[in-house]
Amino acid sequence: MNNAQLNEMKQKYVANGAASPATQFADRAENALIWDADGNRIIDFAGGIGVLNIGHCHPKVVEAVREQVGRVMHTCQTVMPYEGYVQVAEKLSQISPVRGHGKVMLVNSGAEALENAVKIARAATGKNNVICFDGGYHGRTFMTMAMNGKVAPYAADFGSMPGNVFRAPYPVPFHGVSEEDAIRGLKMTLKTDANPRDTAAIVIEPVLGEGGFYPAPASFLKAVREICDEHGMLMIVDEVQSGFGRTGKMFAIEHSGVEPDLITMAKSMAAGMPISAIVGTDTHMDASGPNSLGGTYSGSPASCAAVLAVLEVFEEENILAKSQALGETLGKRFAQWQARFECVENVRHLGAMAALDIVSADQTPDADLAAALCKRARKKGLILLSCGLFGNTIRFLMPVSIEEEVLEEGLAIVEASLAELTH
Repeated sequence: MNNAQLNEMKQKYVANGAASPATQFADRAENALIWDADGNRIIDFAGGIGVLNIGHCHPKVVEAVREQVGRVMHTCQTVMPYEGYVQVAEKLSQISPVRGHGKVMLVNSGAEALENAVKIARAATGKNNVICFDGGYHGRTFMTMAMNGKVAPYAADFGSMPGNVFRAPYPVPFHGVSEEDAIRGLKMTLKTDANPRDTAAIVIEPVLGEGGFYPAPASFLKAVREICDEHGMLMIVDEVQSGFGRTGKMFAIEHSGVEPDLITMAKSMAAGMPISAIVGTDTHMDASGPNSLGGTYSGSPASCAAVLAVLEVFEEENILAKSQALGETLGKRFAQWQARFECVENVRHLGAMAALDIVSADQTPDADLAAALCKRARKKGLILLSCGLFGNTIRFLMPVSIEEEVLEEGLAIVEASLAELTH
């Protein structure tokens, strides 16, 4: 079927709230390229929203999944466990910088990982409250919608959210929130809304994902760690988008030297297969009773095979070094754009987790121009995503493994689109 036929079916059968506004349909993909149902070639700077750090259809991952589904596709690991689950648990325990000895739970999505992290924190501390941050994004289930630091489009249409979730400011100096403001705000939240004796955890992204790719200073993350320790609260680090090499380290929190109690991860850990994980200090992970954690498809055999293959690719292809190098390349190009285009400001990157802000003449966020840039790039054959609390951040999530010539082709499209929109 071609794009037009598929789009007609989409309009008729797919719920509006779940339907993509895009009119092209993926037919096949390889590394940083997608070909649609009409045979058009498209450069992918979105990576399935941060899922494809090692690219589309990496041969090693494809082969591992193919081999696994020929042996065992599903048993439900709580009924009949299998080797892949415990192998993944061992690997994640070894690479995750949590305090003490790490234990692991596997689930299906980033939101499910955050939901279970909250459950584990409550069981481990005997407390209920959770503190999150402005601009944070943790998922689309009800608990994670309550945890998100942005209402629309995630929670605007769905009524009351779960309680016991409180908010603190995230340090983004570009938007007027200094590190000192953020620390003061967090302490005020503990004073006015979330009594520490009733607060189980503080949940933080070391780099805001949907909130705009703003890295938290190492000193701020250390302050959060100290506040948690002072009050007997757990520090939960959400690495769903920043983890698995995006920032030049396996996990973004490693840049700070801080050891959290729990880490959540998903997206690029399986290069496109659905799986996520919570890794945490063993005493916390073991706090709840038998059969209190799990799910029918959690840690499926095929997804576990993909994770193990991804970890091998990281070693064999030196993905972390490639992420650092890609980040440097993007940083240099962004600086050129900032010098050339008045609308480009606050260019930044931590490894290959890179972004820039689109602003109007008075330096205020310009979400309309950011949307126009993404639309113009799409017409030229490049998938580009905006994000941020104000919708004016352009984030770059191309595969770390992208070929140099494809990277340059994509960056040239962004540059040409900026020039056309601001001439």
